[in-house]
Amino acid sequence: MKKNILIGCLAVLMLASCKDDKKVLDSLVDYNNSMMEKGYHFGDKLTLPKEVTEDAESISISFGDKETSSLTIDPNYFTLGDNAVTFNIKTKGGETLTQDATINVFAKNPEQKINYEIITEYPHDPKNFVQGFQVEGNTIYESDGQNGSSQILKYTLGTTTPLASTKQAQEDFSEGSTIIGDKVYQLTWQSKKGYIYDKNSLKLLSDFPYPNVLGEGWGLTYDGKHLIASDGSKLLYFLDPANPSKLIKYIAVAGSSQAYDQLNELEYHNGFIYANVWQKPVILKINPANGEVVGTFDFTDIAKQNTKGSDDVLNGIAFKGDNMLVTGKNWSKIYEVAIK
Repeated sequence: MKKNILIGCLAVLMLASCKDDKKVLDSLVDYNNSMMEKGYHFGDKLTLPKEVTEDAESISISFGDKETSSLTIDPNYFTLGDNAVTFNIKTKGGETLTQDATINVFAKNPEQKINYEIITEYPHDPKNFVQGFQVEGNTIYESDGQNGSSQILKYTLGTTTPLASTKQAQEDFSEGSTIIGDKVYQLTWQSKKGYIYDKNSLKLLSDFPYPNVLGEGWGLTYDGKHLIASDGSKLLYFLDPANPSKLIKYIAVAGSSQAYDQLNELEYHNGFIYANVWQKPVILKINPANGEVVGTFDFTDIAKQNTKGSDDVLNGIAFKGDNMLVTGKNWSKIYEVAIK
């Protein structure tokens, strides 16, 4: 009889403990959901509900192979944008509870809406599926995508006749490109390798494998020290030009109220990275030191004139002096705009 009473008491205690654990986790889920849209800034303290903290002997947050017991949004652990984390709670009763969550970190300062004025329009070959786009002097260097027809080419701004071109292999899908000295560097989408060409003749000189962290090849630019690549995520990867297979560092990109991914064609100009957001008529101005979006261009009006389907989207950024050249996939025009 005493044994049955003891078992019954233990069952009641276990039921009460399970209810308490569920209350802790439910409270944590509600808190995390309430903060998803609002987000955090670097330096913010996580103010967890008392239902969580009062029963906790310790709380930590793990990120893959990293873990911290600090409940401060520390840039040594978090990146801008979405962070997939796990809360680990050791209760005073000796239980260990875990809860997955997404912590969004945003830039502190609002993005500036940057105005512009169209100065000139140039012809563009509508057969070209623009993936990489840059200008040097009066010469356009363009990476033209699509499997089976990918190429690197160059032509004089104001014309559409190639001065030189080199085709890629059937399996390659050309992506972003950039110029370093007397060479042109070009990415491919899913072939996991890039190409290096002689700038004058566009003769293929060599190829290189991507760092493993770079999932796909999207955009590419050069800041005078590093190659900067995108892979369609929120991340920008800084590579060693002497060895593009070597990753130097990466940054995540976010504005003051939203994270940005689908970062595509890139350009570096006067200390900032400019990135097209794939399938949106938007170009971001990004601080390369921390990934904060400091400004946005809205090219909706231009895109409407040139976009008839889902593929012929804005995707081309270059700078001609202080003016920006803008084009897109299969567009018949290149626009020169003055930034106000």
